[in-house]
Amino acid sequence: MTSPPEIGGQEGIGVAVALVVLLVTFGSLVAAGMTMLNALIGVGAGMAGLYALSGVISLNSTAPILALMLGLAVGIDYSLFITSRHRQHLAEGLDPEESAARSVGTAGSAVLFAGITVIIALAGLTVVDIPFLSAMGLAAAGTVAVAVLVAITLLPALLGFAGLRVLPRKARRAVAAARGAAPKHASSVVAASDSAGPGKHEAPLPTGSPAAADPAAADPAAADSTIGDPTAAAANGRNAAPAAANNRNAAPTAGHSAAAAGRETVAASAGRETVAASAGRETEAATADAPLVGGLFGSGKEPFGFRWARWIIKARIPVLIVGILGLGLLALPAANMRLSLPDATHASPGTPERAAADLITEGFGQGANGRLAMVVSSDSPQQTAAAVQEATQRLTGTPNLVSITPPNFSQDKRTALLAIIPKDGPTAPSTETLVHDVRDKVAGIRDADVSLTGQTAVGIDVSERLSDALPIYLALVVGLSVLLLMLVFRSILVPLKAALGFLLTVGTTFGITVWIFQEGHLAGLVGVQTPGPLVSFLPIILIGILFGLAMDYEVFLVSRMREDFVHGADAQQAVVSGMGHGARVVTAAALIMTSVFAGFVLIDDATIKAVGFALALGVAVDAFVVRMTIVPAVISLFGRAAWWLPRWLDRALPNVDIEGEKLHRQLEQEPAERETVSV
Repeated sequence: MTSPPEIGGQEGIGVAVALVVLLVTFGSLVAAGMTMLNALIGVGAGMAGLYALSGVISLNSTAPILALMLGLAVGIDYSLFITSRHRQHLAEGLDPEESAARSVGTAGSAVLFAGITVIIALAGLTVVDIPFLSAMGLAAAGTVAVAVLVAITLLPALLGFAGLRVLPRKARRAVAAARGAAPKHASSVVAASDSAGPGKHEAPLPTGSPAAADPAAADPAAADSTIGDPTAAAANGRNAAPAAANNRNAAPTAGHSAAAAGRETVAASAGRETVAASAGRETEAATADAPLVGGLFGSGKEPFGFRWARWIIKARIPVLIVGILGLGLLALPAANMRLSLPDATHASPGTPERAAADLITEGFGQGANGRLAMVVSSDSPQQTAAAVQEATQRLTGTPNLVSITPPNFSQDKRTALLAIIPKDGPTAPSTETLVHDVRDKVAGIRDADVSLTGQTAVGIDVSERLSDALPIYLALVVGLSVLLLMLVFRSILVPLKAALGFLLTVGTTFGITVWIFQEGHLAGLVGVQTPGPLVSFLPIILIGILFGLAMDYEVFLVSRMREDFVHGADAQQAVVSGMGHGARVVTAAALIMTSVFAGFVLIDDATIKAVGFALALGVAVDAFVVRMTIVPAVISLFGRAAWWLPRWLDRALPNVDIEGEKLHRQLEQEPAERETVSV
């Protein structure tokens, strides 16, 4: 490593806030503590491996802090998703061991998909071919990989060991009572309100129901839900049971299942009308279990996610106008974004490098901290001396150039080194202009090689190279997101909408970060004492990380919308159902991510402060403004067209199972005592 990472206790504040969010979300100290413990073990293992590798590879001081930051955030988030699904299954009556296994088979698949997406985006930084950036990307990707592995291996073991203690005390008593009153070959099933995105809330199917005998016959729309045009499947479902589809507006579904052949779902809400979600779905079981739902999870008040989705649908046009224009305006400062590598003049006050830089500035001017090194070499001492004289003459009168020091010659006199002192500091625009002017003027000197180097020149070159690579990398990331989401959602408009939303997130994050850290507005609120250009690798790192997280939230929210649509729900009710069931966990996950990243803003290092702020802001904007506000408004506006996919393309695309759909089909085909239906 070039220098040891400066990690103190400030980032622990973000972890503490994340723990509070987990406590509020789960209502159980055991569940919250186990989720946090699993994440800490994962990031600890990842950091240990990173420090072991530092003996054989070179890492800059930012790499381990970035890896720690990202490892903590995704470790907690991924554990949250699996633990939430496990609690649902426990409430449904499954044994802890079976529940943990199913949670990994369903939510664990989504976690694996999300983790691989982040890893690919970070590993893709190697295409820029800048060694320190490649090392940073691979270090962060390695930490994420360890966090994913720990989440799908160690966490299930911990959950199985904890038993029912991951549920609140009241829920444990209700589950125990339900188990005691359950028939021998069936158990009452309850869907937990802390749904983990697009999940499957299963309950034993009535033994004599038509759905148990032939799920495909009970739901003809579901039988073809994973192939062909999803709008056609939805139309079939609505034709088979128009009354059921129309009644969906009366009560949101409380279950959660993926679009799959033969999946039987039942919408239930305590004290409200129970409605079948598709043709042939049985409602008696849900009606019988309604009192238990209220006893386990409250009085049956409609969750905020449902109410928020309905408001979004009613005001979708104003929401889209305000949301898109607002984010567009916030992104405007990004047009003036300037990049540079960190230098001593922007180090934290009180550090030795900053103290030395301040003394140099006081005694010799700002340019003394940004001196450039000009190297002249040739085959003979005479040619070198002549080239030095010619280069000096050419540079006389160059704007922003204060002085050129006398040359220092090598022992053989064939190489000369001169120092060029600029007028302004190393990150000033005038210094960047001077570098280009000097190179242009000394180009073409005969019989000698003249080059310009030094930390200032290298920083400018790296920043320009990253700026040139940024549009290409962004295009690759956006293209990858469209392809992946097209496989997941079997749609054209939904992936395009997701990609445009990601661009809004990135633009807004860049704009606000530039406005504060570069232009100095409200800089004191985040502890920025010396505004200046953004660190050159921040934009490309930010794109890679936010891409993975944005796709994660998109999948968890929109999967349920598609599922309900292909099972017969109208487009508007599908939006309500998807938001209602996914909003709580996505909100908790985003708050945790934001808290962890924001904790690093408290570190007294300008680079880490900017990275932490940008990531925290990006996650908050993407989750709360783009995914939970603009996305449902757009899908509601397009209606059925949002889910259209040409049949030829649907046949050509492979089916991607990221929610354990095959596992659920297998469970549904087992003997009657193990067949289940969502409540």
